[in-house]
Amino acid sequence: MTSYLRILLSLTALGFFLSGATAAAQLVDKKGLTLEVAKKLAAAAEEEAVKNKWTVVIAIVDDGANLVYLQRLDDTQIGSIKVAIQKAETAARFKRPTKVLEDAVAGGRNVILALPGALPIEGGLPLVGDGKVVGAIGVSGVTAQQDGQIAKAGADALAKILGR
Repeated sequence: MTSYLRILLSLTALGFFLSGATAAAQLVDKKGLTLEVAKKLAAAAEEEAVKNKWTVVIAIVDDGANLVYLQRLDDTQIGSIKVAIQKAETAARFKRPTKVLEDAVAGGRNVILALPGALPIEGGLPLVGDGKVVGAIGVSGVTAQQDGQIAKAGADALAKILGR
């Protein structure tokens, strides 16, 4: 009976070991938003801003709303730094454009204003790759609609990078 118990315990331990290796492989294999890609998205957004002679801050966060890249064009107001970051964080956390939240507030859904970490102002867009939100871009410095236009240029660049 003791040899049977030893075999059973050995197999159980092996199972835990192998399942841990699989979990570790999944963690390592997770595809995320790289700095290189974030810079390309910011460059596309910057191109849209410069074309229109707009000065803005561009923030790009990963799927956990952690800042990956920040760019402030010359002469952009300092206050736009935090706003751009918050727009990107909101789009990543809620997995939707910040304009959706802005429209909800405009439609009387004031409860949106009480959501922790939500900035319901247009200019934040989720970045979607392979059907999943891999991050978000936030822009601040001009009107909310113009911020949204610049953010869209950055988000559209991801589709081009992914070949879509």
